[in-house]
Amino acid sequence: MRANAKAWTIRAGAAVAGLAVLVVLAGWLYLRASLAQLDGELRAAGLEAPVTVERDNAGVALISGANRLDLAWATGFVHAQERFFQMDLLRRTAAGELAELFGPRAVALDKARRLHRFRARAAPVLAALPPDDRAFVEHYAAGVNEGLRSLGARPFEYVLSGAAPRPWSAADSMLVAWAMFIDLQGAQEARELARGWLRDHSTPAQLAFLLPEATAWDAPLDAPRVHGAQAPIPPAAPGWWGPRPGAAAPATLAGADAPDPVGSNNYALAGGRSSTGAAIVSDDMHLGLQLPNIWYRLALRYPDGQGQLRRVVGLTLPGAPPLVTVGSNGRVAWGFTNSYGDFMDLLVLGSDAAHPGQLRTPSGWEAPVSHTEQILVKGAPAVQLTVRETSFGPVREVGGVAYAVRWIAHDPGALNLNHRKLETAATVDAALDIAASDGIPAQNFIAGDERGDIGWTIAGILPRRMPAAADASFPLGPGTASWDGMLAPGDYPRVVNPPEGQLSTANSRQLAGAQAQLIGDGGFDLGARQRQLRDGLLALGPRTDVAAAFRVALDDRALFIAGWRDRALQVLDAEALSGHPHRTQFRQLLQERWDGRASAGSVGYRLARGFMWALYELLFDGANAAMAMLDPKANVALATMRWPAVVAHLLDEQPPGWLPPGQGSWRALQLAAVDRVIAQLTREGRPLAEASWGARNVAAIAHPISMAAPALRRWLAVPPQ
Repeated sequence: MRANAKAWTIRAGAAVAGLAVLVVLAGWLYLRASLAQLDGELRAAGLEAPVTVERDNAGVALISGANRLDLAWATGFVHAQERFFQMDLLRRTAAGELAELFGPRAVALDKARRLHRFRARAAPVLAALPPDDRAFVEHYAAGVNEGLRSLGARPFEYVLSGAAPRPWSAADSMLVAWAMFIDLQGAQEARELARGWLRDHSTPAQLAFLLPEATAWDAPLDAPRVHGAQAPIPPAAPGWWGPRPGAAAPATLAGADAPDPVGSNNYALAGGRSSTGAAIVSDDMHLGLQLPNIWYRLALRYPDGQGQLRRVVGLTLPGAPPLVTVGSNGRVAWGFTNSYGDFMDLLVLGSDAAHPGQLRTPSGWEAPVSHTEQILVKGAPAVQLTVRETSFGPVREVGGVAYAVRWIAHDPGALNLNHRKLETAATVDAALDIAASDGIPAQNFIAGDERGDIGWTIAGILPRRMPAAADASFPLGPGTASWDGMLAPGDYPRVVNPPEGQLSTANSRQLAGAQAQLIGDGGFDLGARQRQLRDGLLALGPRTDVAAAFRVALDDRALFIAGWRDRALQVLDAEALSGHPHRTQFRQLLQERWDGRASAGSVGYRLARGFMWALYELLFDGANAAMAMLDPKANVALATMRWPAVVAHLLDEQPPGWLPPGQGSWRALQLAAVDRVIAQLTREGRPLAEASWGARNVAAIAHPISMAAPALRRWLAVPPQ
């Protein structure tokens, strides 16, 4: 019996091992079958003439054909074969349909998206497109579906999720475009709630100091700086100033490792500054990093109406109408950064027992229309959501107040395909005209042409703000509206061929003059990145080649954080160090492990940055806790990215009325910030000397499915770097 049992065990072990091999082999064969077709010939309906897809050594597709509609079809084909799940997530993000894939955990996000009812808005927007543009999107959708059908196996994400890929429609491409509105402008709602809370809990003088319209860091395009006196520090701080009452000891918040907001850069050098006489254009859009990359690089080659072979190269967004988002047509190059203008308003809706079932809007009393939205949930019953909508936007209730969310993305004209015209633009002036009629989320648009001209404007739809309207960066009172229709393209601000021969943007305030009001402030960056970029370009000299211009984009000098390092060193004097070995080490690292750059090995950079953010916590923690009750994203840093300038002003002046509770002096406050950073970075016995910027600033780029299946992350992520 023993011998037989042993033989049975051996045979069973061999069978299990063999089965494991078969499973691995089957998985490998399945994954191979789901890959895009890179070679061979495919015959498919929907094309007027043959189309060729070639790929270079980096895998970038070159699509050649006889006409632009065929190229739209072929772009859909390659997008679907390589990126269909990414496209599916984008349309589901906009439509509020993620719970169908990911279950109950996605219901809250779906509810937030359903408020905007983009799925319902898509069909009329598509129907309003000119016939040629509508055919363009429909050809793309047909190519997507053929690309999906032509795969040897469905994309692996659907095996893991247990779902089947749903066919693509032209309306889905509208949803993907709205997903970019959400990504680029979606935080403005929480920002207005945060600013509204500050207004309601501060005096006008306190608010003017806390929310400056500009600082010395700003480097606008139309002036060397933004002029205007800095608001004085009022005698007393608001009642909420400082930490939360009864808050626990420090070292529990973000502090030294607070996240950086994403931000983009673009710039252009005029022909008079370049070595060739043609303009040089650079663009770096810093959106979230994931697998696959949000953008899809390609080149298009086709004959234009004059019989000339046209070549357009750049980036496309899989799922969106197949346009080259940023790139070059050989005569003009263009690029974007997010403009952070003010494109969303919260309108307080009045109510009165004398008007039952009605809400007071800027146009009078009206009964909101109710829509029932059904959210399908994987593994659970469907969820019903009622969305009430007024003529000024859907209704959102926050803290007992009903608001109409008036967002430019809801306007029927928010989306169009005018961006296509950039493929044939021959001059910067023509490109700027096209940009001003473009149906995209409003972006800083910088272009340069082969003649050496450069220009900036806003690309995308802009509201026509009323001159006498209240400040729309705050929630507006009942009956108040701030815009009336859309701004005419001819009224868009623009800067062309400035004397210094350069233009640059980095998400900060673009203009110092009156035209700044046309854009508004929807969350401008502090301006330090833009100032450093502008000054770096000025230092290039009169005749710059592409390689030298590109190096400006790689500038990692820590010019802004250097000031916070100086403040920390100043407060860490002999008295502060006496009896405090951790502070002594902190100071030593600030001095010796600092190379003036945001480099991976710099401990000093991380400590100085942490010092700044720890001060933010010590001063604004109470306000942030209260704002989070309104919206989890709402906080002072969202209300104003200029908060570091406010804190620096306080440290310079040290007004006694603004010293937060629990701190005996401004010196004590700064030392408390140092101690907080030390406590945070040495948790669990970690040495402070190992707290380098590279140890914190890790690129951990992963496929989004890894969040639903963490056990697969090792196969669905790039090694951390």
